[in-house]
Amino acid sequence: MPRTVTVGLDGSAESRAAAEWAAREAVLRGLPLRLVQVWEPLPDPLAQAPLLGAEAEQEWTERAPSESAAGLRLRHPGLEVSTEQRTGDPVDELCEAAGTSELLALGSRGLGGLHGFLVGSVGMAVVGHAGCPVVMVRAGEQAADEHLADPAGIPSAATPFRPVVLGLDITAPNASLLDFAFGTAALRGAPLRVVYAWVPQPPPSYTPGYAYEAETPPVTEEALEPRNAFMLGRALEPWRKSFPDVDVAEAAVEGSAGSVLVDASRDASLVVVGRRVRKARLGAHLGHVAHAVLHHSPAPVAVVPHS
Repeated sequence: MPRTVTVGLDGSAESRAAAEWAAREAVLRGLPLRLVQVWEPLPDPLAQAPLLGAEAEQEWTERAPSESAAGLRLRHPGLEVSTEQRTGDPVDELCEAAGTSELLALGSRGLGGLHGFLVGSVGMAVVGHAGCPVVMVRAGEQAADEHLADPAGIPSAATPFRPVVLGLDITAPNASLLDFAFGTAALRGAPLRVVYAWVPQPPPSYTPGYAYEAETPPVTEEALEPRNAFMLGRALEPWRKSFPDVDVAEAAVEGSAGSVLVDASRDASLVVVGRRVRKARLGAHLGHVAHAVLHHSPAPVAVVPHS
C-alpha cells in the first residue's frame, strides 16, 4: 500500500483542524491524504438495547468522512483524498493505520489560560505506540498560524513559514529524528532551530559520599555551555551537509528542556520531539519533555518514534 498522510477524524473541532493541517502537509509532501474514522462498538448489553437517536448517529457517522473529504478536495484542488471507516478499539485501529502512513495527525483541544491543552487518552496512547511520527494539532489551528505575519502585521498564509523547532538530546542524537526535522524544514523552506537544554548538576565535591580522582576534576558549570554547544554543532554537521539549503541555528541553553521548548514553540510552525520505542503494550511510552511540549506548545507538535 502506498504511504499516505493520515488523519484520525471524529467530527470534533480539533479533528477538523487536524484534517486541514494534514491536507496542507499532504500537498507539501506530494502524498495522498487518508481520513480514518474509527467506530468503537458498544458493549453487548448496550448494543442490544434500542437507543434514542442511534439511527441518526449512525447516518452522521457514515456521512461525516465523505463530507469532510469533499470539502478538503475543494480547498486543495488536485489533492487525492480517501476515506476509511473502521470498527474496533480506536488506539489499535489508528496505530494500525499509522503502519502505512508517512505521518499521522490527531487533534487536541485547548483548556485556555495557563492550563495548556488536553491530549485525550486515545491521543496519548497513539502517540506512545504508533510506528510513524504523530502530529498533534490544536483546535482552531489555521494555515496563517504557520506563517509569519505580513509587513502590515496581518496574519497571512502567503508569507514564509515560521521556524521548525527541534528538541535534541546531544547525548544520543537520533538519525530518524534529525532526518524528519531537517526534511520537514526543507519542504517548508523554513529555518530550523535546534535546541538542547540542560539542568546543571551539583559538582561532585558537594555530593555526600562522592569521590573522584584529583587528576580528573568535574566539569564546571562555566565549561558546560561551550562543551554542549560544540557537541550540538558536531551532531548537526552531517545533516547540514545533506540539507545545505536549510537555514540552521542551534542553541545549547541552561534550563528545563520542556520549558525551553515550550517557549521556543510560541514562534514556531512545528515543534519536533522524539520518543524511544518501547515494546510493552502497557505503561508510559513518553518522556517528560515530550509530555510537557504536547500539553503546552501552542504550535503543532510532531512526536517521532526512534530506537
